[in-house]
Amino acid sequence: MTSVTWKIQDWRYGKALAEQARSQTETLRQMTVAAAASQRKETEKRLVLEQQLATSEQTHYRALSDAQRDQDRLRDRLATANVRLSVLLDADDVAAGCAVPAATAAGGMDHGAPRARLDPTHAQRIIAITDEGDRGLIALQACQAYVRALAR
Repeated sequence: MTSVTWKIQDWRYGKALAEQARSQTETLRQMTVAAAASQRKETEKRLVLEQQLATSEQTHYRALSDAQRDQDRLRDRLATANVRLSVLLDADDVAAGCAVPAATAAGGMDHGAPRARLDPTHAQRIIAITDEGDRGLIALQACQAYVRALAR
């Protein structure tokens, strides 16, 4: 009788162990499926972010090259005297010792504020400074776009 009892108990424990193994296998399968789905989702997010960053980089590169082209064109026009830079003068500034008469010459077409033309060398330096400033602003915009893309 004890031998039969042991066999029944062995069968019951075997069945319980098999059920427990099946349950653990199912749990592991579900965890694997969830991990794979999570990994797929993260990969998709990374790909979208990479695409956004590539688009942003292209946009800012284009803006930078456009600004550089415009600066080069302006520099060339200054060098060939097609364009002259001038500054507004304060006609009322007598402290500087160079007061300019408020009236314009009789044959003059310009009825605006008095202006002084800059030496081409100084104009080139001013253009170089503004070029650096433009590039700095474009780089700043690119950095801000990068941070915004990462923050999403």
